[in-house]
Amino acid sequence: MTIPTSRREFLRTTGVAGTATLAGFEAMGSPALQAKAKSITISDVGSNFEREPLIRPFGFKGGFMTEIWQTVNYLKSSSGKHSIGLCTQNVLWSDAQVFAAHSESGGNALMFALTERVLQIMKGQSFTTPIELLDNILPEVYAYGQKITANQQLRKTFALNALVGTDNAAWLLYAAENGLKTFDEIIPKAYLPALSNHHKQAAAIPLMAYSIPVGEIREAVEQGYFFMKIKIGQPGTQEEMLEKDKARLTAIHQAIGMVRTSYSKDGKLPYYFDANGRYEKKETLLKLIDHARKIGAFDQIAIIEEPFAEELEFDVSDIPVRLASDESAHTDEDAIKRIQMGYKAIALKAIAKTLSMTMKIAQAAHERNIPCFCADLTVNPILVDWNKNVAARLGSFPGLENLGLIESNGHQNYKNWNTMMGYHPGKEGAWVKATKGVYELTDEFYRTSGGIFEPMPHYEEMFAAQKK
Repeated sequence: MTIPTSRREFLRTTGVAGTATLAGFEAMGSPALQAKAKSITISDVGSNFEREPLIRPFGFKGGFMTEIWQTVNYLKSSSGKHSIGLCTQNVLWSDAQVFAAHSESGGNALMFALTERVLQIMKGQSFTTPIELLDNILPEVYAYGQKITANQQLRKTFALNALVGTDNAAWLLYAAENGLKTFDEIIPKAYLPALSNHHKQAAAIPLMAYSIPVGEIREAVEQGYFFMKIKIGQPGTQEEMLEKDKARLTAIHQAIGMVRTSYSKDGKLPYYFDANGRYEKKETLLKLIDHARKIGAFDQIAIIEEPFAEELEFDVSDIPVRLASDESAHTDEDAIKRIQMGYKAIALKAIAKTLSMTMKIAQAAHERNIPCFCADLTVNPILVDWNKNVAARLGSFPGLENLGLIESNGHQNYKNWNTMMGYHPGKEGAWVKATKGVYELTDEFYRTSGGIFEPMPHYEEMFAAQKK
């Protein structure tokens, strides 16, 4: 019998569908995963960015964005191989204080300056795996971020967001140097337990901001979307916020509460609410939950994400719904701390906290039986597929039937989304666009890893001079 050289080949030759038998795969062995990785020296670096306007101001956390910077990072190894990694900057999400203290362009410029510093730190360094590289440079990167923002309380996500493009480039360079062709092959053995699935579908999660009319939410359901991220924690005092959120929940439940779906185990639409840290006390959140009981919506609440501000470190295990940690789970250590506080889900952001850190967070959650899903950062189409590769391999979220979960709202917010889609090397793939609320994760998706290993001509042109 020929030994498969990748997890996907193992599934094909053994006929295993859905969740892989990881122990069997490891027992059979994978040269790509078990071979000793090369030491890679970064000999040259480069960076650039594009400013992408939004259709309308995008508001949350008390601020509004009108454009999003897409940064492009170039790495070249001493062997002559090169790679390009992308990053979607989001200063408002990563540190609202930095966003508020500067103009919108000023905040973006600070994050880009931090990315430029990352590249200068990386130049001349050698690494074996991107995770090792991230661990080595993150303290220095974070310290420099504190310095240029004049903020000693800088949130770690600001530094991690600035590192996304360089980390992706490091993974692509790592793959090229070691002859790895797929996303399955680049996953280190230590993180395979958390990323061992091959879902055939992933639920596409659109974002419904405060201003989205309930009628549009109903229209999304009619189009097939069944798992939507709905913003709560509306503007005003805590009392005003609660009353607005109660009214919003009532209106949504009246509009879609009776709709049924084949994707959930109970047939009901799961509700996913994101409060962005707006609730100051447990008692206030419990009042919203009590209201959900009164109107018959309680059993449909699948997730309430980040209800409390990060600095409010109290036990939440007595709250009778699944609370998810997002931006407060900066690192694997932070995620473990949130789990110990009673959070029962983690929103992963490979496209905001780096793929390297995401693997560590996913494994830490897996070891504690905490489910994960992939949240968006309003990223570009190529980064959606980086995120999709993670979502496709996570365990099914509780209450759903063999599905990955991935939020993607770029198509709702970018003015030039179709142009950006043209930069995607896998843009013709059946998995790229959601159909009736789900992404179809075909064999071709896994074979090509969603196109993320393919050259990107639009971005390659930016570094034509350096490649000579």
